[in-house]
Amino acid sequence: MSTVLEIWEAFANDYNDGRQRFIAQAQRAGAELSHYAHPTLSTPDGQPLTLDVARLGPADATRTLLLISGTHGLEGAAGSAVQNAWLASQTAQSLPPDTNVLLVHALNPFGWSHDTRTNESNVDLNRNFIDHAAPRPSNTAYDALHEQLVPDSWTATGRQGVQSAIQAFRDAHGADATFNAMASGQYRHAQGLAFGGQQREWSNLTLERILGEHLPHTERVALIDWHTGIGEYGEPFFLCFNADGSEEQQQAAQWWSHERVLGQRPHGLARPDYQGLVFRGVEAFLPGRKVAGAVIEFGTRGSNTSESLRLDQWLRFRAPQQADAARDAQLRHDLIDTFVPYSGIWRQSVLRHGVEITDQALHGLAQWN
Repeated sequence: MSTVLEIWEAFANDYNDGRQRFIAQAQRAGAELSHYAHPTLSTPDGQPLTLDVARLGPADATRTLLLISGTHGLEGAAGSAVQNAWLASQTAQSLPPDTNVLLVHALNPFGWSHDTRTNESNVDLNRNFIDHAAPRPSNTAYDALHEQLVPDSWTATGRQGVQSAIQAFRDAHGADATFNAMASGQYRHAQGLAFGGQQREWSNLTLERILGEHLPHTERVALIDWHTGIGEYGEPFFLCFNADGSEEQQQAAQWWSHERVLGQRPHGLARPDYQGLVFRGVEAFLPGRKVAGAVIEFGTRGSNTSESLRLDQWLRFRAPQQADAARDAQLRHDLIDTFVPYSGIWRQSVLRHGVEITDQALHGLAQWN
C-alpha cells in the first residue's frame, strides 16, 4: 500500500462520493464497518444520510485511536481524505498490540451533503455537547452583535456594514473579546453563528451510541477531530482541550511536540472559551477513561474565514428570499473553497501532515503507560 494516496484518490467530490470512497478504503484495509443512518433525512438527491464507522484492530483492545471527520459538515472533505490516506498506509496494517483504531466518518452528514458547516437544525455540532438539562451558557456579547452580523444582501455595501459593526465592537472591547463573542458558542439565536442548539442533536446522540458500542473495553483514547480554517495555509494547527498540566495534555504534547500543542493562539488571538465541544462529549461518553488529543485544523484563509462563516448563514437564510441561482452557485463554490481549497498544493500538504500526525498519535498511544 502507498504511504499517501494521490489527492484525486483521497479527496471526494461530494458527500456521496466521500462515503463510497471511505467504505471502499476501509474494506481494502480489512476494517469492520458499521453504518448509522439518519432516521428521517436524506441527501439532496435522495440518498441516505449516514454516519459510517470503521474499526481496525481487536474489539477488546484497551487503547483506541479515535479519528473523527465532518463535525463541521463540508469541512469533512478534508478529514475524510486524511482518513482515506491513512487507511491506505502501511501503518494501518501493522497496529501496535492491544490497540484499535476507530474512524468516525462524516459526523455531520447533513452539513457535508448540503455544503454547509452546520447541521439540519443550523446547529454548530462543535458547540452542541453541553449539558442541556442545565442552564445553557450565556453570550451577551454575541447577543449585542447578532442582528448586525449577516447582511440582508451579499453586496460590498452590505458586507461593509457588517465589518463596521464588528470594528466598532472591537474598538470598544478588544480583539480577543470580539473573537470570543463570535466563536465561543451561543444558545439563543437559532439563525445565528456558532449556534449550539436547544437539545442534543442526532449526531451527538449517535456519537454516544457509537462509543458505547465499539469501545466498551478501552482505557486510553487518543482523539483527533479533524477541522479546517485556522492556521497557516495547508499547515496543521492544534487546539488541545485537555486541562493545563494534566497527564493527558502532556501526552498530546509528547506526541506532536510542546511547541504545537501548548499555548496556541488561533488567528493570533486568545483562544475563545469554546462551549459544547465534541472533545467534551467524548470525555463525557467515556467516563473513567483517559482521553488525550486535539482538534486539529488545517489553515486556509486565516482570519478571512470569518466572512465565509457569515456567508454560510446568508446562503441558508437570506439567499432564498432573493432567488439568483447563478449567484448562489458561485458563492457556494467560494464557501467550499474557503474550508477545503481546491488547490493541489493545499491538498497535498493536508494528506502529508494528516498521515504523519495520525501515525504520531498511534505511536504515542502505544507508549502511554
